[in-house]
Order: sequence, then C-alpha cells, then structure tokens
Amino acid sequence: MRRPNSTVVIVAGTDAEKVVAGLAGLANVRAVASSRWADASVDRLVAGANAPYVVHDADPLAGVASAWTGFFDGERPPGTVEVAVEAVLAALRDGEALLPDYYVVLDPDSLPGTLKHWWLGVLAGASPSRVVPSPASAAAVRDILSRLPSGRWWPDPPEPWLRGLSRVVPDRAGLPGPATT
Repeated sequence: MRRPNSTVVIVAGTDAEKVVAGLAGLANVRAVASSRWADASVDRLVAGANAPYVVHDADPLAGVASAWTGFFDGERPPGTVEVAVEAVLAALRDGEALLPDYYVVLDPDSLPGTLKHWWLGVLAGASPSRVVPSPASAAAVRDILSRLPSGRWWPDPPEPWLRGLSRVVPDRAGLPGPATT
C-alpha cells in the first residue's frame, strides 16, 4: 500500500467539516473540508500537498463503517458489510482510496453505541495509536496534531483484517480473542 510524504489525518464526527475548516491557515498543515474540494479527489489533495500534515474529513472506510454499524443495529441486511469491504479493498488496490495515518474522532462519548464501538473498538483494535479521541474543536485537534503518538500502522495487507469485520461483534470489538493453548 503506497503512502504519501505527508502525515494524513482524518477528522471524523458530527462537526468534522467545521473543525477541519478551523485548521486552515495553520503552519505545516494543509486542511481541506470535503465541501470545499469541488473537483479535487482526496488522492490529488494528498499527493499535491506540500505540508507535513494533510487534514481532511473524507473517510475511505465510511461505507464500511456505515455497513458494519447498520448491520449490528439491525438496519442493514446480511452481506452488506462484505460488499462494502470489497468496494473499499478495490479502491485501495486501485489507488482511489488511501488509509490515513490517523483518525481523530470528535467527541466519541456522544456517539451512538455501535458507532462508538466502530471507532474505539474495531479501528482502535486494529491499530490502537492510530485512533485518537478529541473534543470537537479546532483548538483541541490542533493540540493533538502537535503530539500524535507513534505506533504500528494498519494491518498490511488490509484484506484479512477488513474481510474479518463481519465477524467482529460490537461489544467485543478491540478485545483480545480467546487464549489458545
């Protein structure tokens, strides 16, 4: 999986677009809210950035998150997660999508239960230091950008991890599996 020269940070949550817009103008940060992109793709935005940090709100896993939470909330039929996973895997393979270096999740305590399990269980379970909770303000996210933790990257290749999501139950997401003897 290719990685850009900049550290890519996705801000996720109810006020993500507003928070990203509030980061515009910071030194060393290219912040672009998705409503301001016009024709530009995320890939072009990231590739063309000449800044150490690229911050935006276009999550490549949004379709998978929606399918996963919808399935476990009883709003989506079986197979929805698998279809969303295959779509994102194709986009990752074709270079149309890129996993970020970090997700900054705004006000995770205010999220509905299953969505909270997605962010703090599923994604944080895959790579704990890559999901950072934050208050929903540009000042808080600016502070987080100055002290992002290091840690392992997302599982690579992503296929086994993403294809296993349909078997990850919300209240068990991110917890260690049963011990083997």
